[in-house]
Amino acid sequence: MNRNPWIYILIAAAVSYLVRVLPLTLIRKPIQNRFIKSFLYYVPYVTLSVMTFPAIIQSTQNPKSGIAALVIGIVSSVFGLGLFPVACICCATVFGLELFI
Repeated sequence: MNRNPWIYILIAAAVSYLVRVLPLTLIRKPIQNRFIKSFLYYVPYVTLSVMTFPAIIQSTQNPKSGIAALVIGIVSSVFGLGLFPVACICCATVFGLELFI
């Protein structure tokens, strides 16, 4: 199969361009709908969560240590610890569990 790679590059560029340009051209007025505004507000958080949580679990040798670190990180952040202490606690949890499992 001898296919021209430029076709794939042009299709990818067109799709990427349309995804960015269509909202700018179609939506000229400020969005008034509360549902759409709240939906768009949470899109970055959901996208980050969808990319981060599987990486936390799959980046360790044993998924159980990743799940334990995730749970301990959530609990420690609920108690008001900052990002750096939570990250240190999660790393120590994974390190300790990987030694003993």
